[in-house]
Amino acid sequence: MIKRKYEADAIAGLLKKYPVVGLIGARQVGKTTLSREISKNSPCPATVFDFENPEDIARLSDPMLALKDLKGLVIIDEVQKVPDIFQIIRVLADRPGKKARFLILGSASPELLKQSAESLAGRIAYHELDGFSLDEVGGKNTEKLWLRGSFPKSFVSKSLGDSVEWRKSFIKTYLERDLPQFGISVSSHTLRRFWNMLAHYHAQIWNASEFARSFGVADTTIRHYLDILTSTFVVRQLPPWHENISKRQVKSPKVYIMDPGILHILLNIRTKNDLLAHPKLGASWEGFILAQIMHILRVDKDECYFWATHTGAELDLLVVRGRRRTGYEIKFTSSPKVTVSMKIAVRELKLKHLHVVHAGDKSYQMADKIYAIASKSLVKELNPAS
Repeated sequence: MIKRKYEADAIAGLLKKYPVVGLIGARQVGKTTLSREISKNSPCPATVFDFENPEDIARLSDPMLALKDLKGLVIIDEVQKVPDIFQIIRVLADRPGKKARFLILGSASPELLKQSAESLAGRIAYHELDGFSLDEVGGKNTEKLWLRGSFPKSFVSKSLGDSVEWRKSFIKTYLERDLPQFGISVSSHTLRRFWNMLAHYHAQIWNASEFARSFGVADTTIRHYLDILTSTFVVRQLPPWHENISKRQVKSPKVYIMDPGILHILLNIRTKNDLLAHPKLGASWEGFILAQIMHILRVDKDECYFWATHTGAELDLLVVRGRRRTGYEIKFTSSPKVTVSMKIAVRELKLKHLHVVHAGDKSYQMADKIYAIASKSLVKELNPAS
């Protein structure tokens, strides 16, 4: 079993500060396994309810009666299936003495976060769980994590064939069972077609009009499809950064399929050779490394951007923390070169550093403020204390 110490410690820290913590993320990303580990190590009694278990559903038929006398840690899994429970948790969280802390797990829906935020405002903190990362599986597994993706069951499958079958099943179940349970009425066929098309635009700037023409619907409808996939953690939208400079800058987000393994299935990529021969090779690598950088740095979403001008200068990832700005370029090559675009980004964005993450073996200084990082050394270079 791969331990997720950082995630467990982060949630434990939030539980000390807040009466309610929401652990959110895509289905099958490991939320239940992590919560069970947290319950085992909890210094106080832990009670677990799972809304996919009929016995627990019966136990919570009267939520107030079932929860009011509990002490210690109370874990409620698949909470999006019973949104009315948020009001009851609010009442219990406001009791003097804080008899219980609540860890609620959800795969999200367009309404879940809104409902919980309205009911539990000021009482809840969220922790978003992604799949496995390089600092959990080790740099020697970089290629495996990239090809199979970060979903635990896909990554640890006994064979690549088993991993492929699991991911195909995940896509089918997500579209045909999970989304309808979230109250989403868009047909699975339409969303599968949209998801497939989006995979071919992975790591590109979003163009709603182009998608709308292909589907014969309004831009707003296409935007709704994108928001569904984003709010259920299978698509990432990376916002653009705007700088007060003379150059015209791109103002639409870039879109990524969150998990590289799912991206590969949508593109009919199964093996390493398939991937190396595919036109989306570089885009796949960019999305994979971008997610790893964000995880290793422990950055919030609102600290991450991309930057591009209409004259061609661009930066794959800009991390803004206070007044400190750090840039990241991602290249699937073993010998990256300093480009004009990199120099423009350093100058115009006033970057402290620009890191070029590449697929080679060595890290080295490329130019003033520009440093090349080998992907297998990414964890050590960005988080030396790990």
